[in-house]
Amino acid sequence: MSTRVNPFATLNDPPVFTPKPKAAKGVEKETIARIADDNNFPSRQAPKPSATRRKLRRYRTGRNMHLGIKATAETIERFYKAADERNVPSGELLRLALDALERVGGAL
Repeated sequence: MSTRVNPFATLNDPPVFTPKPKAAKGVEKETIARIADDNNFPSRQAPKPSATRRKLRRYRTGRNMHLGIKATAETIERFYKAADERNVPSGELLRLALDALERVGGAL
């Protein structure tokens, strides 16, 4: 039976590692930005959102069921505008709308 070769048998002292010297500073960011602007180079920054953000709406109503629906952006804006004008939560506005629909004859 043969014995295994020790790969560390020839090492007397552990190797000495030294840190790499710090690289020299590159070109300043302002210079890069100026060159990019001069050459019409597009920025990689994300574009600013064009839509205005709604204020956060937090109500303690006891409603705990979720109703996920898809709607157009215009419909959603109308819905939230109506809720904000009446100062009611979304669930209450939905209940009011369904009550009004039933009153005008839209049987459910």
